[in-house]
Amino acid sequence: MRAVCNHALPDPCPAAFNMAAHVLARAPALGTKSALMIVTATEAERWSYARLEEAVRGCATGLLALGLEPGARLLLRLGNTPEFAVAFLGAIAAGLVPVPTSSQLTAPEITRLARELSPALVIAGEAIALPDHPAPVLRESALRGFEALEPAAYAMGGPDRLGYIIYTSGTSGRPRAVMHAHRAIWARRMMHAGWYGLGETDRLLHAGAFNWTYTLGTGLMDPWSVGATALIPGEGVTSDQFGHLLRRYDASIFAAVPGVYRQILKHDERLVLPRLRHGLSAGESLSPGLRSAWKDATGTSLHEALGMSECSTFVSSCPGHPAPAGTIGYPQPGRHLAVLGPDGTPVGRGEPGILAVHRSDPGLFLGYLDAPEETAARYQGDWFVTGDTVTMAGDGAIAYVARSDDMMNAGGYRVSPLEVEAALMAHPAAGEVAAVELRVKPEVCVIAVFYTGSAGAEALETHAAACLARYKQPRIYIHLAALTKNANGKLNRGAMRRAEEARRGL
Repeated sequence: MRAVCNHALPDPCPAAFNMAAHVLARAPALGTKSALMIVTATEAERWSYARLEEAVRGCATGLLALGLEPGARLLLRLGNTPEFAVAFLGAIAAGLVPVPTSSQLTAPEITRLARELSPALVIAGEAIALPDHPAPVLRESALRGFEALEPAAYAMGGPDRLGYIIYTSGTSGRPRAVMHAHRAIWARRMMHAGWYGLGETDRLLHAGAFNWTYTLGTGLMDPWSVGATALIPGEGVTSDQFGHLLRRYDASIFAAVPGVYRQILKHDERLVLPRLRHGLSAGESLSPGLRSAWKDATGTSLHEALGMSECSTFVSSCPGHPAPAGTIGYPQPGRHLAVLGPDGTPVGRGEPGILAVHRSDPGLFLGYLDAPEETAARYQGDWFVTGDTVTMAGDGAIAYVARSDDMMNAGGYRVSPLEVEAALMAHPAAGEVAAVELRVKPEVCVIAVFYTGSAGAEALETHAAACLARYKQPRIYIHLAALTKNANGKLNRGAMRRAEEARRGL
């Protein structure tokens, strides 16, 4: 039996479609029901479905009044505020193309992206780095005023047209602009049952900030699509407060990266959460030990998902179909996946190979912006190749083996070692540099760099802080006389990582 899973695709996306209209389709009927609650240990800011739709469609009116043409790109430089979601959906409602970016990006980083994007407008929050670019800037304070404007009609069109762009770290060493169609939200319905177990009565607390794509999809868009309530932690909430938030606001589903679950369990060995049905985990590998510890502490299960920016999640565990021990879970209903060998054909069940998604998947991206050759390189025939080495069991369960490249993970963010290395080698005394994801505890990994130059670790830390977002900055600097290389003279990051982990007794 070959390692192929071909579930029937969901019903096709309507011919006239708008992503924002789909997300808010239930708003008129739900009216005063809480769509969003921004929660802290002592208070909550509530947004009803009626207010949310008014804000989104008012935002669309305000943006169109600025003279923006259909398809214009809007660079979002907003922090952890509801205006981020309003601007994102408002732009899509108006037929514009929002480009969310991390508020942690430095001025040099966001300037590079702006030069590539050529945005027609930058929407800016307070104290967030802006690009050196001639595009006009709309301040968040002005954006808030759009909520009172007359609501715009949704700009309907073909579901395959460009809806939004997100950035992901690339193996080339520079962030890649990933283009998604409006239909991407329609495809996310495969996650509702295949991962979340999500329904209208749920209250989903997501541990991330508004302006993270994991939060944007799992924490906001998907709950709103089914009429559930999204709970987002407000500014200043710390990991030791999540147990209290889950109880106080009757959360039925909790979503976070594994690192957050670990931090919670450091503070609370036992959590009494009578309304919590289960937790969701994505962004990095979930260890069996952490899964077991959460179950012991809460009595609830964690369901893991595997995905990527180009297709969101597509393999997962779910309440109705839990993952067998040692696996991530199963292909979500509607997915067409395969495990490919070096020749591009499916391997046998149980054999390792590269996980691939068929190009017919409605959630698969349109391509990388202005990079048709790079887009084409990600395909083998009709298969989009993920770069993850996995096995598929006889029952279809997927077990993760390894990445086929040196990509790193920093708290759920994928980071290219080439980007970190290039930034540090700009320091005149860095010498040669190799960045790796280093295990420092049995269940904790950080970004570390090996370097050969005369600079001290403190000087390199200062340099990294000036040119890299915080989540990309190395936590450990290790000086070596020479970096390990293979027979072809290329960096052998894996060998250096394994040697350092062995030195640390891991």
